[in-house]
Amino acid sequence: MATHTRLVLHLLLLFLFAVQEVRLVCVDVPSNSEAIVGRAMKLTCIYCMKREEISAETKVEWSYTSPDKEQMLIYLYDRHPLQPKDVEEQWKDRLTWNGSKDLQDLSIGIKNVTLNDTGTYECKVSRFFEFDSFKHSATKTTTIDLEVKREASRDTAALYSEIMMYVLLVFLTFWLLVEMIYCYRKISRSDEQAQDSA
Repeated sequence: MATHTRLVLHLLLLFLFAVQEVRLVCVDVPSNSEAIVGRAMKLTCIYCMKREEISAETKVEWSYTSPDKEQMLIYLYDRHPLQPKDVEEQWKDRLTWNGSKDLQDLSIGIKNVTLNDTGTYECKVSRFFEFDSFKHSATKTTTIDLEVKREASRDTAALYSEIMMYVLLVFLTFWLLVEMIYCYRKISRSDEQAQDSA
């Protein structure tokens, strides 16, 4: 029992020394630009922060520009998510905050997408942070041209992946069959040689 406990302690110490400090990674990925009628849609807006910016005050403004170039503010984040009081009826109770707690992901979601949601969305992120001797601000704007469709179009990458999966499955099955026959013949030859020498 003492050996088992000692082994567990050694493995625990090895684990503690071997595992490095975990650092979160922020990756700025583009938003989907195609939505389907009746489904939910996430408009992705990511603004990665450096370590010293973590205490920054963040303000986010989401605006929508219709195909006929009419622009309107549809969502705000200023210390907490809120929808503007004068937002048009088209957006009432359909927008949700999909951002992260660390405010690197500043995305919103659209519930029950309609054809009228086609247009240009703009995410304007302003960060205000204070250092010992000065104040600084940084702004980033992300633009998403959203096209709403009645039905989903077939993704060519998914189609190629599916074809490659089946090709690999057939190839690997054939390779396994060849290996099994090779091993069976090798074992039967060694058995025959053992019987001949006996």
